[in-house]
Amino acid sequence: MIATVVNALAIVLGTIIGLLARKGFSERSRDSVFNATGVISIVVGLSMALETGHILALAMALIAGGLLGSALDVEGAVYRLGEWLRRRFSRSGTAAGEAGSTGDSPGAGDTGGGFAYGFLNASVLFCVGAMALVGSFKAGTEGDYDLLLTKSVMDGFIAIMFAGAMGVGVGFSALSVLVYQGALTLLSVWVKPWVSDDMITELSAVGGALVVMIGINLLGLKKIRTGDFLPSLAVIVVLSLLFKYIPIL
Repeated sequence: MIATVVNALAIVLGTIIGLLARKGFSERSRDSVFNATGVISIVVGLSMALETGHILALAMALIAGGLLGSALDVEGAVYRLGEWLRRRFSRSGTAAGEAGSTGDSPGAGDTGGGFAYGFLNASVLFCVGAMALVGSFKAGTEGDYDLLLTKSVMDGFIAIMFAGAMGVGVGFSALSVLVYQGALTLLSVWVKPWVSDDMITELSAVGGALVVMIGINLLGLKKIRTGDFLPSLAVIVVLSLLFKYIPIL
């Protein structure tokens, strides 16, 4: 668990640096950071998604997961959680309501949907990659923290950029990392036998597609309810278990 804690602290530190750095930004500079972050998200997401070896399974997971997520209103649930966190820590004196951005336009306040927008997008980016999966398994089964510590450094720098674009909600994604990677680390001994290299690759590919959606949103090309596609990760796990029985996938 220690590497996961370090990872969460790196995200918090990166967020603080990003928030301090953007205080002197003009509106035009904030737009530039927002656009740069969007482009970076698309590049990172595409590099992950293109690793897929099962394009049909990827398509099925995104479609089925998107339909399921829309029916369950997953994004709405995540936004409500983000809003609860914002209110909870605002009452405790945390400056959660300071300058930030909303999901619709860069440079707006970190109130309401803006806080949840940063929380959701950063949580997706920090949790969906292969490094989170493999690193957690290696930490739990072998006591090898190297991969998660490397991820911590990367996430810290990414948090600086994301916080500069989306505000304080990014820092609270550290909670998602603690829960997700912590659970994987603790359960790794029981879960690892079911996890194949193919499954990790396809999970990362679906996660990459979600990161591309984040980039599209940041660039204002189209408003995609990224949270509604989170069930795609569960769908691809199920499909991955069927690869040896249904080769066409």
